[in-house]
Amino acid sequence: MEKREELYSGKAKSVFKTDDPDYLILHFRDDTSAFDGKKKEQLERKGKVNNIFNAFIMEKLKAAGIPTHFEQRLNDRESLVKCMQMMPVECVVRNISAGSLVRRLGVEEGLELNPPTFELFLKNDAQGDPMINESLCITFGWATETQLQQMKALTYQVNAILKQLFEEAGLLLVDYKLEFGLFHGQVTLGDEFSPDGCRLWDKATREKLDKDRFRQGLGGVVEAYEEVGRRLGINFD
Repeated sequence: MEKREELYSGKAKSVFKTDDPDYLILHFRDDTSAFDGKKKEQLERKGKVNNIFNAFIMEKLKAAGIPTHFEQRLNDRESLVKCMQMMPVECVVRNISAGSLVRRLGVEEGLELNPPTFELFLKNDAQGDPMINESLCITFGWATETQLQQMKALTYQVNAILKQLFEEAGLLLVDYKLEFGLFHGQVTLGDEFSPDGCRLWDKATREKLDKDRFRQGLGGVVEAYEEVGRRLGINFD
């Protein structure tokens, strides 16, 4: 697969065209940001760690029947993915109260949510990724009713798969966000799954092992990501 010109540069990844219009190359950078880009830093090894971590998770999801855009990891920092028409909607599942849910509702952090909650957010940095609902998605054409149903079902399927995977590694999957797109008309999981886009706590101590370490200035961000990976059996060497 021939890597060609850069198509897009996001907060932590760059996207490159290839000689096949159906496929793109994702390049994972060391850039890290929070609070809609207001806090930025470069963390050594982060791009490599997230690329390898994401490849591991995507392979697990593919094996469980989840349609994903991931094809293969090309090297330490790059992966080959399907070229999709992305929907500007984030699907968020929360298993334990944390983050914006705590701030919005004034509830205590760490409450087990049964059943888990499902929320939608608009991908719009300028507006601070506002919370939206299905009616708004349909009205503004961000996704159809059928697509939303499929996205919700897939998001909950991912939850069942990954909750068990992380629990077996002594970890709690607190919450996470997923993004979807269309590949030849099929709703397909896109973007990435790494500690950048989810919350993971140690099951026994509830130590935070995700991007909250960066948001809250706790330090040891990449080391925490690597610890999660090691518990899952991921080799970062």
